[in-house]
Amino acid sequence: VERKLGRYPPWPGKIVSPPKDLKKPRGKKCHFVKFFGTEDHAWIKVEQLKPYHPHKEEMIKINKGKRFQQAVDAVEDFLKKAKGKEQNSEGKGESKGKKTVQKPLKILEEDDEDLSALKDPVVLSPQPASSMEPISKRLKIIEEDSGSTSIQAADSTAINGSITPTDKRIGFLGLGLMGSGIVSNLLKMGHVVTVWNRTAEKCDLFIQEGARLGRTPAEVASMCDITFSCVSDPKAARDLVLGPSGVLQGIRPGKCYVEMSTVDPETITELSQVITSRGGRFLEAPVAGSQQLSNDGMLVILAAGDRTVYEDCSSCFQAMGKTSFFLGEAGNAARMMLILNMVQGSFMATIAEGLTLAQATGQSQQTFLDILCQGQMASTFVDQKCQNILQGNFKPDYYLKHIQKDLRLAISMGDSANHPTPMAAAANEVYKRAKALDQSDNDMSAVYRAYIH
Repeated sequence: VERKLGRYPPWPGKIVSPPKDLKKPRGKKCHFVKFFGTEDHAWIKVEQLKPYHPHKEEMIKINKGKRFQQAVDAVEDFLKKAKGKEQNSEGKGESKGKKTVQKPLKILEEDDEDLSALKDPVVLSPQPASSMEPISKRLKIIEEDSGSTSIQAADSTAINGSITPTDKRIGFLGLGLMGSGIVSNLLKMGHVVTVWNRTAEKCDLFIQEGARLGRTPAEVASMCDITFSCVSDPKAARDLVLGPSGVLQGIRPGKCYVEMSTVDPETITELSQVITSRGGRFLEAPVAGSQQLSNDGMLVILAAGDRTVYEDCSSCFQAMGKTSFFLGEAGNAARMMLILNMVQGSFMATIAEGLTLAQATGQSQQTFLDILCQGQMASTFVDQKCQNILQGNFKPDYYLKHIQKDLRLAISMGDSANHPTPMAAAANEVYKRAKALDQSDNDMSAVYRAYIH
């Protein structure tokens, strides 16, 4: 899988040989890395690679999710097996009364272009690094003839073995950027899922993966114990419940409805009231993340409402996210989600403004990014979005129209609380300008184009 440089948070992995048809990014000192506990591969910059043991505790503190712990366990198991093989090899040598001869080592320069000859060297050193100089200045020492171990099998065991899927029947409404990844992960973890989407063709792929098809939202809600929905805005969320053949027609006492859409707290209150008026149980659970994080099962879930529904959704939330928070009464998750997206949207607009000001004043945008990524604001978000901008890649990871919607709802929420939101208001105007330039269906980073037209 080809990914952008610097896309990942601290995560254990090993250097592997890239596919023959996958070219190394030009001008970048990087290696192709396979991540433990996932099915992901990516080009990673050399300076972002760190030895495993010296940074293990630091990484665990940063990443407290179960998925990360599973990856660490897979690494430990891999290293344990590798050590066992080494000891067995030494034992055989001693039993014959011969002196054990070290296998020849190959030294690989960090910028070595030819990675095809490597035998899946481990980038996570089993011993602490001998020195703490920058890793870009160190040499990789790799055994020429390392034993082959199926990391793919270890990954699968680490992931699938950690979640016991609920025996409740799951329904899912809405297969957009976020919903598609969520449903895929629910199915991978063994959940029984029935899907519906306004554009029925989007269901086909999931039917092939084992999902069942619901003809209407009402049918899904009546067939399933827990029905999730993830749609674009408050109107779509209301229509899904209250419209013709809507969820409300399928709700009976004991049925659970989980609203995952990012909407305003007033919409959540309304939906909660109508669902519970029919004897149903209601939970809101908007998610913080992007399409990529949804695909990776690394979303952050913000939940509020019926606590027992939250507990019933435990295996589902484990499948789709790295962590979840329960925030109390319905409406609180919507408020928190809007605040988070308000900050993210405003930040993205500011980064775009900085890039365009650099260009306007004759400064290198790439140098601006390189400096930024060495400072306190360094993050995978900044690196990913800026690299995409510089490459002219605005394929949606989070729709621009949706972040503008979130800014608008956050500003409205501020008005209701008589709280000023001047930064969000300014950013909102820039996103509105980008929408007028036909950028609605591009990624939120396309706000950049509002500054250059």
